[in-house]
Amino acid sequence: MEKINRSITVILIFFIQSYQWMLRPLIGQHCRFYPSCSSYAIEAIERQGWIKGIFLIIYRLSRCHPWCKGGSDPVPKK
Repeated sequence: MEKINRSITVILIFFIQSYQWMLRPLIGQHCRFYPSCSSYAIEAIERQGWIKGIFLIIYRLSRCHPWCKGGSDPVPKK
C-alpha cells in the first residue's frame, strides 16, 4: 500500500510541476495567495499525503476568485 501511495504522490507532483514548467510561463503568474496555488499544492501533498492534500488543494482553489483578498496562506502543519 505504501508503494501505491508513493506512486500516486509522485504522479500528482509530476503533473503540477509540468504545469509550472510549461504553462505558467505562457499564461503568467496571477495567484492572489502566497505561496502560489501550485506551490501550495505540492507542499500540501508532500506534507499531508495525497488524500488530505487533494482536499486542501480543492479548498484553496475554491477561494481563488476576484472577491477574495488573498494574502499569506501556508499549508497547515501535520
